[in-house]
Amino acid sequence: MLLLLLLLLSSGDGQAQRVPGLKKNGSCVCEVNSTMWAFPAVSYEAVLLQVQSCEGFLTSLQKQVDLSIQRLPEIQAVIQNVTERLKPHLYLNQQGLYTHLALPRLGEELSRLETDIGDIHSQANTAQSQKLLKEVGKLRSDVERMQMSDTINLKTVKEKLRYLKNSAESCKSIPKDFRGVHRYCLKGLISNISAPVMTKVSPYSKSYISGSWGKQAQMDSEGQKNSYWVQALLNNHIWGNTLRIYHTYEDFMASVNHREFTFAPSFTHADTIEGPSAVLYGEALYYHCYRSADVCRYDLNSNSVKRVTLPGTGVGFNNKFPYCYYDCRPNSDVDVEADEMGLWALYATVGNHGNLVVSRLAWDSEAETLNVSQTWETTLFKKAATNAFMVCGVLYATRYVDDYREEVFYAFDTATGKEDNSLALPLEKVAKGVASVSYNPTNRQIYMYNDGYLLAYQAHF
Repeated sequence: MLLLLLLLLSSGDGQAQRVPGLKKNGSCVCEVNSTMWAFPAVSYEAVLLQVQSCEGFLTSLQKQVDLSIQRLPEIQAVIQNVTERLKPHLYLNQQGLYTHLALPRLGEELSRLETDIGDIHSQANTAQSQKLLKEVGKLRSDVERMQMSDTINLKTVKEKLRYLKNSAESCKSIPKDFRGVHRYCLKGLISNISAPVMTKVSPYSKSYISGSWGKQAQMDSEGQKNSYWVQALLNNHIWGNTLRIYHTYEDFMASVNHREFTFAPSFTHADTIEGPSAVLYGEALYYHCYRSADVCRYDLNSNSVKRVTLPGTGVGFNNKFPYCYYDCRPNSDVDVEADEMGLWALYATVGNHGNLVVSRLAWDSEAETLNVSQTWETTLFKKAATNAFMVCGVLYATRYVDDYREEVFYAFDTATGKEDNSLALPLEKVAKGVASVSYNPTNRQIYMYNDGYLLAYQAHF
């Protein structure tokens, strides 16, 4: 008899199977094909290969994760360093210093320039003033067309406006105080700078890393003709209120027989010096006044202080536009310099996009007032330089090369308004940081306050 038996045997699909059988000798005999339940070796091997491959991938991934974990602190440190270095520059984006110039503002600047050039032409009808009149007239036509069309690049016009403004400043008559000094300035740009001819530690000690120093800078000066001076910033390397003067070079080198002047009663007084830049010129010390856009003049004889506010939109002070090529020198916003032409102030403004501005200073001894007579705008971003100085009306800027060398890389001539970015004049130093660099027209030497060391170099033309 044929019987259908339900065998609860596992099949390939995991379901129970029906198997036919015969009753024989009191038993149920059935024929079962066991191959249908054979072990799936091929499938097992395929799965095993996948598992092994997956284990290898996981091992590789684990190594990458471990490596990333090890490098993560290093990467975080790099990011933190970059973030800290970018912080001083955030104002460029936040305050929109690189946005396009508004057309109404452009028209206002052009109108003022037309007035200035007209005044210059009426006072001295020269070929240069006639050329300026023609150029500013052409620029006026461009601006009027700009009001009808956007085809002219605003930035290009702004650059042209800056050039014309500089040309107008260069065309102005020279104040009486500066007449006749051009005889000292007939040799062109500096061609070479010597190794240090003098090296000395600051008499205040090497721990005072910021300040300025030098020799009396006024040409044909009588009262302080051979004097040397040191002005160290005694409060947080930012502020100072004293000046030390040595009557002779020998006294200076020996750090003896000096006179001490105090030009402010405290480090927070309005007459306190801010930043590592000052110059002894005649019978007065000129420097940047405490937390202001002013330059101060301290009279050695009367102990009185006079000041003038620097021109420009958004003059930088209180560490807004310091020298900052490698390491920022705190509060070095306003740099006061002297050369054969007289006194200068070097600074940056928001209106000139953080680029260096050069203003000529003039002391009126009769009215006893300090004035700004002329101003030029450069295209050199102030934070792209470690320092700057003036020689014969030419601005020179330095930058960091390594811990023992600076380089003079840029020049701007106030007589022509032209710039030169091709200079490469080495300037040795003994320490990393540069607080101030200044030029002295009486002996054509350059003085550096180098992190507490006082260095002097000879300039060659």
